[in-house]
Amino acid sequence: MDSSPDRRVVDLLREDLNLTGTKEGCGEGECGVCTILVDGESRLSCLMLVPQLEGRKVTTIEGVAAEGKLHPIQEAFVEFGAVQCGFCTPGMVLASVDLLQKNPNPSRAEIREGISGNLCRCTGYQKIVDAVEAAGHKMKKENKGLIYQSVYNCIDAED
Repeated sequence: MDSSPDRRVVDLLREDLNLTGTKEGCGEGECGVCTILVDGESRLSCLMLVPQLEGRKVTTIEGVAAEGKLHPIQEAFVEFGAVQCGFCTPGMVLASVDLLQKNPNPSRAEIREGISGNLCRCTGYQKIVDAVEAAGHKMKKENKGLIYQSVYNCIDAED
């Protein structure tokens, strides 16, 4: 993929690849709405340049649902009313995927810490914390790992 070396990842995703689930809020790494997973870890796409993705596995919100079925975290967000205006939801979901991948049984305090880089102006966070907690319990009960699809295995900034 041809791209300028100073092009931000959020712009590449939204404008060039039409992956509009990744939002841009502050453009300064303060709000978390541009969160993506890079090699399974949450990263702020507004602070990353395209060359930083070379050879890396990138997952956006579009790649979290597998085979047309919502990820357990997405299901819990719906069930617990953690989605209101929806602007923060993609970043919150991806931050939650990262959290539960690292800590499958977090305390409520650990959940709050895990999503602390993501701002929400609508829910007051209680429903989001409830949803992440429930998703963790459900996945543990069903013995499901955190499976998600990668949108792109490698974005080569020089091609």
